[in-house]
Amino acid sequence: MKKVGLIMRKIQFSENQGPRVFADRLKSIGEELGVDIVFISPERHVSGYDWVPGYEHEKGDLVNYDIVLDQIYRNHIEHVIYTVSGFTYLKMFLEKSVLFPHSFPDPALTGYEMMKPFYQMVDKAIVQTEFLKEEFARNFGVTDVDVIPIGFSESLAHKHFDPAQIVENRILWIGRDEENRRPDLVLKYAKQNPDKEVFMVFGGERYRESMKKYDIPDNVRLQFALSQDEVFALMNKAKVYWNCSRFDTFAMPLTEALAMGKIVVKPEHPCYRHINARHSFSGNEENWFELVNMAAASPKSYSMDNRHYAFDQFSSRVMKEGYKNFFDKWLQD
Repeated sequence: MKKVGLIMRKIQFSENQGPRVFADRLKSIGEELGVDIVFISPERHVSGYDWVPGYEHEKGDLVNYDIVLDQIYRNHIEHVIYTVSGFTYLKMFLEKSVLFPHSFPDPALTGYEMMKPFYQMVDKAIVQTEFLKEEFARNFGVTDVDVIPIGFSESLAHKHFDPAQIVENRILWIGRDEENRRPDLVLKYAKQNPDKEVFMVFGGERYRESMKKYDIPDNVRLQFALSQDEVFALMNKAKVYWNCSRFDTFAMPLTEALAMGKIVVKPEHPCYRHINARHSFSGNEENWFELVNMAAASPKSYSMDNRHYAFDQFSSRVMKEGYKNFFDKWLQD
């Protein structure tokens, strides 16, 4: 069985967020395709310093190269997928290395100036959307880019889909306590709309502490570190799924929300243009509250159009087909 190393930060492997879900899904698909996906991460938590000057994420990754290379050589790995740009220099040691970015140097994201030098070295990438493929070409001249979605679980989408359980005034938001994700905006909406039941789901337990700095309205329910099974169960009961981030590389919960037939409210930013099913509505900070209320007031409780669109475009079947084609070519080189 051919081995492929998947390199992520330790915290990404340890929390119930997009990167970990992607890793598990890729490993499962790899097993079906006869490819052994080997998880590799530094043990040192240099990136825990976050954006303190000199300890920014990508710079912190540089001091972990010895640990990462030891694991790669020990497992006799020649092909690696790395998910953070700080490991771009792996191509100096391994010719067959490809970036699948969990972030991107966009002005809407903290630290984008620091990320850019690492992206100058990228020559091959896998991305989640056509928008990101275009951005690689426009900003960095990288054209060897495959678009493969992170497919949602069809089994969970079938298991939990029950429109009879939908709560008509329930709004669901999934994100992090980070400026880019705008949790402050969701709390402001909840305060202005006490008749709505607002669920905010955070990927890691660390946000349980950080959310204490906010004044949480009585109509807000906070959830932390849910499993995929729990996320789909909770999503089924919401009528509206709202994303108000400034920028997303993955936007996984949006595709899951479509698969569960949610009415979706999302940003106007072109990084979300692939979320263009019939009952998905784009807005901005000026009109989001109105859009969310209009969606909640819709006579439709759910959208089969959105669900069919998601199964056609973003299911794990589509992801498996994409990686089969990618591995067939890349692992033969």
